[in-house]
Amino acid sequence: MTNSHAARDIDTSRPHSARMYDYYLGGKDHFEIDKHAAEAVASVYPGIFVCARENRAFMHRATRVLAREHGIRQWLDIGTGIPTEPNLHQVAQSVVADARVVYADNDPLVLKYAERLMRSTAEGRTAYIEADVNDPRSLLDAPELTDVLDMKRPVALSLNALMHFVPDDRDPYGIVSRLLDVLPSGSALALSHCTPDFDAPTWQKVADIYNGAGTPVQFRSRADVARFFDGLELLEPGVQVGHRWRPDAEPTATDAEVSLWTAVGIKP
Repeated sequence: MTNSHAARDIDTSRPHSARMYDYYLGGKDHFEIDKHAAEAVASVYPGIFVCARENRAFMHRATRVLAREHGIRQWLDIGTGIPTEPNLHQVAQSVVADARVVYADNDPLVLKYAERLMRSTAEGRTAYIEADVNDPRSLLDAPELTDVLDMKRPVALSLNALMHFVPDDRDPYGIVSRLLDVLPSGSALALSHCTPDFDAPTWQKVADIYNGAGTPVQFRSRADVARFFDGLELLEPGVQVGHRWRPDAEPTATDAEVSLWTAVGIKP
């Protein structure tokens, strides 16, 4: 197991998005303050549980597609969240046993459970970096990154349900661009992002809850999510609602319940 920092004290004075997401997925690694905030979100947007599950399902499908159809053997997963099996490396290594995955998150509770992310196949490798996407330089400079990943070979950058926590004043498009700039041709971006496109008043209420709890959010339109893929070659079906991106079965949820734009692009 490889970590870049010793664990910091866990702040339970305010809710954290990773722990709220754990609650949405039915996990147990959260605190009462996270549960209270998550239930406030669910009270205005009951579909949040569907959204969270479909986000996870998209990650699984995108990972398999990149491994099977595009020769990806390496992943950088930022905003990992509290481990929920199957984790990304387990999905990737079920397709290619020698897959390598570096996880990064800024919540000390994720670090506490990071050993769950280290159960790699013998052929593959995993590592965990405690880092914040708002500081891409520190993430890219972490020795664990280049210890596990060969940055001269294609890498899939996985940003699932993350960039809506980076408002425009923090330069989200610049952050993604800087991360992609260091990756070679053939690398990929897999991204999911909550959207107000199907019910703007409800999503404004959700934003108010997160912002009021000290977690800045900015939910974006389809056009704004597509901007993250500028210069990349989008895989079919392009920017699509999560449950409609190459589904394994006929979707049953509504677009408004899911309210999540998803896409995968390849760097030329």
